[in-house]
Amino acid sequence: MGLQSALRLIYPAQCLSCGARVEQEHALCPECWRDTPFVAGTVCDACGVPLPGVEGMDPAGTPVHCDDCLRLARPWQRGRAAMLYAGTARRLVLGLKHGDRLDLARACGRWLAAAAAPILRPDMLVAPVPLHWTRLLRRRYNQSAILAQALAAEAGLDGCPDLLIRRRRTPTQEGRDLAGRHANLDGALALHPRRSVQAEGRHVLLVDDVMTSGATLAAAADACLAGGAREVDVAVLVRVPKAE
Repeated sequence: MGLQSALRLIYPAQCLSCGARVEQEHALCPECWRDTPFVAGTVCDACGVPLPGVEGMDPAGTPVHCDDCLRLARPWQRGRAAMLYAGTARRLVLGLKHGDRLDLARACGRWLAAAAAPILRPDMLVAPVPLHWTRLLRRRYNQSAILAQALAAEAGLDGCPDLLIRRRRTPTQEGRDLAGRHANLDGALALHPRRSVQAEGRHVLLVDDVMTSGATLAAAADACLAGGAREVDVAVLVRVPKAE
């Protein structure tokens, strides 16, 4: 019996969400899988939110968009999300963000890479939305950087974990309307002075854990484009859909 087999007997693989025994590492049990709202089918080409009952292309062959992305001027081109913010997905993203659940990175990166596959390009540079250094010091890691690293490794793409910096510590976005969210981030993000050359003329894929209004991703995309990026796309682990 090999060492790995022996370890599996002593420490059997557990579900990433509930801890139940599963057949392989970095997986969900059947019950938690069913409770995970993975995004599938036709989605908004700009933010990845599902569009039930809508065909993937209009008659002219143009990708379809949700009402928010038709109304708002997104500075990025295309976007995808792996899951919706509910059920098991909510527990997983909160564990990754606040619970030191770095063991989730491998599976989350695999799901994120699969969701983003339609928008990936061989020459893409993968970069996370940054934390302010004071929050990074307190949390000890940037969950978006962990996801970006996992996605880049899964897809075989170049990554730059510190392409962007957060120049000032912004208050929470919770409780703010759309205009307030954008105002809160005005001038807060910029390309790292020593990394900006990596973005020049490149297609950049921005990675974040959660997208709600898109204000943070918009600020990050603006910073990349101002620094010479050719085009920006986005990928998020979970998408918070607009409340009905």
